[in-house]
Amino acid sequence: MYKNFFKRIFDFIATLIALLLIGWLIVVVAIWLHFANKGAGAFFLQPRPGKNGKIFKVIKFKTMTDEKDENGNILPDEKRLTNVGKFVRSTSIDELPQLINVLKGDMSLIGPRPLLVQYLPLYNEIQARRHEVRPGITGWAQCHGRNAISWRKKFELDVWYVDNLSFIVDLKVLFLTIKKVFKREGISQEGNATMEIFDGNN
Repeated sequence: MYKNFFKRIFDFIATLIALLLIGWLIVVVAIWLHFANKGAGAFFLQPRPGKNGKIFKVIKFKTMTDEKDENGNILPDEKRLTNVGKFVRSTSIDELPQLINVLKGDMSLIGPRPLLVQYLPLYNEIQARRHEVRPGITGWAQCHGRNAISWRKKFELDVWYVDNLSFIVDLKVLFLTIKKVFKREGISQEGNATMEIFDGNN
């Protein structure tokens, strides 16, 4: 009952309240990033697979510039990530615009993180089960290592969540996420600005 009905009601009401309370913060951060990103903008929309693999556009704060090298190639993430961007990521403020996605029904507050569309054909049958539920702003894998764990482990945790989704589990994820945010744990993998690219084997 919770999974198929009450979870969506909870998402909608909680997100509406959150936007009313912190809408001002989203505006302030957007202005801050606009200048820090050297005119590259404060937001970006990116196609991501949602429930049942349906593609939607996720809304996020843009934490990098659009700087290129002398040959016109975009610079690596770690060179384009600004100090402001690092702060916004480390505090998870960059996820706040996704509250709009939750309000629209593209996402849930809690669920497997929506990954890149290019990964879809790389999942095995078990890994693909992460798309049986709406993707979330935070999730079971997020509060058990975030970007610091391997892709294999991340998918195992995502599928565990799909099989064990309940109100109690969601409450646990919320509390663990708050703890992670304050400790700023698991923000990136060693040697990467965020996490290495998934190639189907890692």
